[in-house]
Amino acid sequence: MASVTQLVAAFDACFLSSFNTCLIGNAEEPLYRPATSNEPATILFRLDYVSSALHEIGHWCIAGAERRRLEDYGYWYESDARNLTTQKQFEQVEVKPQAVECLLHWAAGLDFRVSVDNLALPEYDPLPFEQAVMRQVDRYISEWSLPERALLFSRYLLAQRHPNQDLSEFLKQKYEDYCR
Repeated sequence: MASVTQLVAAFDACFLSSFNTCLIGNAEEPLYRPATSNEPATILFRLDYVSSALHEIGHWCIAGAERRRLEDYGYWYESDARNLTTQKQFEQVEVKPQAVECLLHWAAGLDFRVSVDNLALPEYDPLPFEQAVMRQVDRYISEWSLPERALLFSRYLLAQRHPNQDLSEFLKQKYEDYCR
């Protein structure tokens, strides 16, 4: 997936009619807005960053029907000035969305890097969080338990680049390569 424009078009092709949800870039801050009677639900992502879009899509893929009726899925967000306690709480909520984000990155042909999203802890070691995200990635792949929308979008993204590639085998190989 070479550009934000292609990613937005791919998302809309997969989900605009079936889930009444669209992806919109160039936002100052990421935000999910539920559908109204006049407008589809919107996933806003920062500026024109593909990684921001895939991160927000990861959250959307995890959110159930009830959460998708709430702005920002009803989550709390604390600025990137979290202390160690709130950082750990943040990471617990972020493991599954970032694992989905990782798989979406790979399907789109992009590298993935976990985000601790915290500038207030410059000496913070992200390795335990990265390991937790990768354990979840492994579970999604080995148990083939990827959330339905994430599975659909991963298949679509991969098919754009490699139409005949099996997603399961592709992700297994990407995970093995990542762990080397």
